[in-house]
Amino acid sequence: MAKQKNKLSKILNARYKVVVLHEDTFEEKAAFRGKLWYWISGTLSAIIVLVVLTIVLIRSTSLREYVIGNSLSGYERTALLETYARIDSMEQVPRAQEQYLNNIKQVISGDVGETAAEAQEERPLNDAATPTASGTADLGLSEDELALRELVESGAPYDLAENPGPTRTGIASYTFYSPIKGIISSSFSAQEQHYAVDIAVKQNEPVRSTLSGHVVFASYTPETGNVVIVQHGNNLLSLYKHCASIIKKVGSFVRGGEVVAFAGNTGSLTTGPHLHFELWYNGNPVDPTDYIAF
Repeated sequence: MAKQKNKLSKILNARYKVVVLHEDTFEEKAAFRGKLWYWISGTLSAIIVLVVLTIVLIRSTSLREYVIGNSLSGYERTALLETYARIDSMEQVPRAQEQYLNNIKQVISGDVGETAAEAQEERPLNDAATPTASGTADLGLSEDELALRELVESGAPYDLAENPGPTRTGIASYTFYSPIKGIISSSFSAQEQHYAVDIAVKQNEPVRSTLSGHVVFASYTPETGNVVIVQHGNNLLSLYKHCASIIKKVGSFVRGGEVVAFAGNTGSLTTGPHLHFELWYNGNPVDPTDYIAF
């Protein structure tokens, strides 16, 4: 055993010389001398350093995607998913705004589809239920219940309060302000595609918002002149056309009864100072005179 150790020690401590010679003249250009174990340890150290540098290079650059594969950490993956979700939301916002602007353009131009116009003609505009001819619905009551109803309706021996009627919901639940006081020169007519009432007034009479809401359009159009559109709650829009001037900007919040413009005679489709007033509910025009006294 001792002989083997001595033999190994002699091999490792043996000195070696590495010479660099010129290929043609065999002139010595450089010489490196050292023990064998120096050469072995130096080579191993160089290999280790090279491996470490390669690992650092791969992990710190985009090469890791090709070498390691899926290099995203849990935090990075979550951040990436959130980014994709934001991008998707940002893509949906312009679509919704474009659809909203198209609806506004249709309202301004009075463009109503055939189905909506037919529904406007056939369907009553109020929200209250239509009573039957007898005043009560056929509920399939038994004989005892019918007898009790006759007793109650006769007033003896009880004195019941009168039925207050169905609860008003939807557009009928609003209390509208009259946008202007004047004489109705042209009434609402779905058949003639005149989805508004024209109120003849004096020049520069104040025009008031019929409900609280936000101004979504306030500009001039060639046919209808100065136009103001107010967006109210519950998919309700009010339009004020042919105004002489507008005093509210887009995005302004207005309260019901607040002045938004002054009546006039602007636009090509006008025959004198008046207010062209429209009311749209859920994308369909409704007759303002059903809810407002002008």
